Amino acid sequence: MANDTNIQFERVLALCRDLFGKKLYDYGASWRIMRPESLTDQIYIKAKRIRNLETGAENMVGEDINSELIGIVNYGIIALVQLELGYSDECDITPDKAMELYKAKANEALELMKRKNHDYNEAWRGMRTTSYTDLILTKIWRTKQIEELDGATKVSEGVDANYMDMINYAVFGLIKNGVAE
Repeated sequence: MANDTNIQFERVLALCRDLFGKKLYDYGASWRIMRPESLTDQIYIKAKRIRNLETGAENMVGEDINSELIGIVNYGIIALVQLELGYSDECDITPDKAMELYKAKANEALELMKRKNHDYNEAWRGMRTTSYTDLILTKIWRTKQIEELDGATKVSEGVDANYMDMINYAVFGLIKNGVAE
């Protein structure tokens, strides 16, 4: 089953990367101006919307849960890039460089998932998709707290680990929703 997870995870990442590439073409690397805290808030908006849809709120925008999960993956990867590079006051990288950075961070998320999935023995498959949403929201609030502490935690992992977990939970949700088929 683990090999199936790896394949499914890679398929979902490819779908997310494809959308990222299309938006990169349309907008360039405009996200380079975003500070990590703003990206945390953007992911919060996506996760909150998913939770509203899961609890029966009317969908007036038309985007579904899967499109919001893809947004979480892509904003999570962008946040990891921003943590590494710092934010800029302008679009200071080429689309090719942006895609290279995206692929590197997506690969880091994949490798982390492989290690954790091995240790947890596919436990994510027994979870409800609504639990992924709750876990993503929890990771967002943890990230906000760490940001308020300027990263000075006593025992906790950093912001980057929380972004990685948000990405991985979103990918698991997309797999369970049939996107990797």
